Amino acid sequence: MAEIYYSLVTILLVTVASPFVASLVPGRAVPEVVFLVFGGAICGKFGLAGINPDLEPVKLIADLGMGFLFLKAGYEIDTRDLLGRTGAHAAGSWLVSLGLGFAVVALVFSKLGFGQSSWVALAICMTTTAYGTLAPIMHDRRLQGTRVGKAVDVYGSLGEILPVLAMAFLLSSRSLARTGALLLAFVLVCLAVYLLSSKVRDGGRRFRRFLVENAGSSSQPLMRLVVLLLVFLLFATTVFQFDAALGAFAAGFILRALFPNGSEPLEQKIDVISNSFFQPVFFVVSGASLDLAAATRDLPLLLGFILALVVVRGFVVAASLKADPSTRDMDWHEVFSTSAYCTMALPLIVAITSLARDGGLLSATAASVLVTSAALTVLIVPTITSFVRVVEEVAPASAAHQIARHEAPLEQVLHDHLDTFHERQQAFHDVRRSVHREGRRFSSAEYFAHPHEHGLHHPHGEHRPQDACRACVPRDERAAGEKDAADRGGARS
Repeated sequence: MAEIYYSLVTILLVTVASPFVASLVPGRAVPEVVFLVFGGAICGKFGLAGINPDLEPVKLIADLGMGFLFLKAGYEIDTRDLLGRTGAHAAGSWLVSLGLGFAVVALVFSKLGFGQSSWVALAICMTTTAYGTLAPIMHDRRLQGTRVGKAVDVYGSLGEILPVLAMAFLLSSRSLARTGALLLAFVLVCLAVYLLSSKVRDGGRRFRRFLVENAGSSSQPLMRLVVLLLVFLLFATTVFQFDAALGAFAAGFILRALFPNGSEPLEQKIDVISNSFFQPVFFVVSGASLDLAAATRDLPLLLGFILALVVVRGFVVAASLKADPSTRDMDWHEVFSTSAYCTMALPLIVAITSLARDGGLLSATAASVLVTSAALTVLIVPTITSFVRVVEEVAPASAAHQIARHEAPLEQVLHDHLDTFHERQQAFHDVRRSVHREGRRFSSAEYFAHPHEHGLHHPHGEHRPQDACRACVPRDERAAGEKDAADRGGARS
């Protein structure tokens, strides 16, 4: 018992320290999730040995944290988007990624010592998106409702659900017919739960009135009902031998169907119970199994798998966004951010490699390297997407266009673009200081996603004429404007 409490105390120390350390990074470029995962790795069984992730009580708490994480993710998703044109493109892009993954494994990873028995697991790993990990990052950066947020919701959620189904059909020792029958049984269970919940909501007036009237009482019956829904569907996935993420997603979908317009009090209560304990524990325990030292001993595999994720998942998502008429007009930074976010891969790769390792398809060292590669994407991607704002404000494409058309000398173009960049950087820091004085966190990604909210307009996208920056105006027009301003000033004097 003492070992359990010791591990739990160490985990909670990491959860307390992580948000503070994340706040020290300028512009909050690195999200809290990164510090939770790598803090777990440092304190885990291959580091300081303060956390034993193999203890059953610790695993149970982490599983519940994963459940709450995916429940919230499923609750945020509009199922109409999944069933619409964007959802069709996202599903098609995942199938393309799966085929490309098999090609990459056969052509590249086979030369790194992976036999054909491991090809299926590796290919599925390359198609995953860590949507459960992404959801809190998107929430912290206030990207919900933006074009990037909506695209990530669709592509990311399918990048989590479809690999779970692929695992069930391609990595299971059961026959395809038996797996299909079990999946159908699970869907029927979810449908029965939804119909029963709807009947209680619409027909059981006395019970519904009791839930509403006592939602804020000490007994919290509505939250107890939500927890029952989640735990029951996690139990169902265990019985049917599917990944628990599927059950948690289903719980989120059912909850959204029961509250189609949302319920702010309910969402706040779920956030409190999830964000304060279960969710951060899940991330720390996920990191506690990482063997960072072993991963560095096989750098070709470590870096090669990250590159494979970029090619197999990132490039295909970017191409799909440009092929879909509803997202074709997204700016380059929106396409880049969406496809980069969709290359993040951690929880499912842990599940897939564990399954493959237990089945003798992957060695323990190879599994550890793949999981570490996935963990590194959780560090690299949010950092890169934060710096996209800086690159966009320099406007390299606009500068190259002006130079190619000989609108101004090279030195003048560079000078004007750097002036604009410094102006925008100063604006960003001013807004960040103002928001911090209000006691709220503020990231560069939020600034980039909501420029109008802060009275700002991107200098090289849509902006009012009075917001036009020096780099966007040809030199001769600038000179004429400055001359007119001088003439008006002289007339007034």
